[in-house]
Amino acid sequence: MTTEERIAASETRIFKAVFPNTTNHYDTLFGGTAMQLMDEVAFITATRFARKRVVTVSSDKIDFKKPIPAGTIVELIGKVSHVGKTSMKVNVEIYTEQMYSYERERAIVGDFTFVAIDELKKPIRIM
Repeated sequence: MTTEERIAASETRIFKAVFPNTTNHYDTLFGGTAMQLMDEVAFITATRFARKRVVTVSSDKIDFKKPIPAGTIVELIGKVSHVGKTSMKVNVEIYTEQMYSYERERAIVGDFTFVAIDELKKPIRIM
């Protein structure tokens, strides 16, 4: 399988409903909760690409473009955007959908870097 085929095959999409227990006093999704969901999707994407143990080493420039209100559906999309020798970068976007309409817009975007590791937690080659 080529790198491009592996990237396409590892794209990850997860849907979640935003319930009141995940929102702040403005009735919008907590930023930390959004980042946790993004890291989880990025981890799954990186694992599906590398098929090795991976760990998050950094998150880069997470842009909160729109608030995510309670009572919406969110779709998180993870895509590998760069592959190095032992690390890879995963871009994650969060889109909001209104439950009772077809309205959809991008709310948050960010990048996460992962490193593949062995049993001793030392970096190893991805490919």
